Amino acid sequence: MPTGVIITIVVVVVVIAIIGLIAGIYNGLVQLDERVNEAWSDITVQLKYRADLIPNVLETVKGYAKHEKETFEMVTEARTAAMGAKTVKQAAEAENEMQNALGRIFAIAESYPELKANQNFVKMQEQLQDVEDKIQAARRFYNAGAKELNTKIKTFPTNLVNNIIGHFKRRDYFEVADSEKAKIEKAPEVKF
Repeated sequence: MPTGVIITIVVVVVVIAIIGLIAGIYNGLVQLDERVNEAWSDITVQLKYRADLIPNVLETVKGYAKHEKETFEMVTEARTAAMGAKTVKQAAEAENEMQNALGRIFAIAESYPELKANQNFVKMQEQLQDVEDKIQAARRFYNAGAKELNTKIKTFPTNLVNNIIGHFKRRDYFEVADSEKAKIEKAPEVKF
């Protein structure tokens, strides 16, 4: 075989290998990006479910504690902020406010034995606890995906490919304030 043909074959093989490497890196980034998008979607579904449940909780508590207007307004504002969050950071801030607001509602409930005995209220408390557990699990799944994507974007040779393409961006973690972490990591106690 002539030398020119051999060189051409080697160049073609090297070009195909480079294209294959770039395609593999790009496809890996696409998969990670979609996994993070899916995880974020799971979080928003649970946050929406909780936000839909809160008006029922408020109405039940209002029936027993009519004079707690400030707390009810706080919960309503927190719910509105949570529903309006567009970014991970906004959602995390709204989550902090929601945790505080729900804590105050359940503190009020402690003062009303007949409310604590109300079966609808008990059922809603159980549903809220279930949703909180699902939010926490979805948050962990999202943060794991964000970590994996962020790491991949920063490592060689993926960082070179991403710098050329410029499509994939670092994802923020869904973190709550340090003062709230202890409350969320430990499930709230519901006493009757």
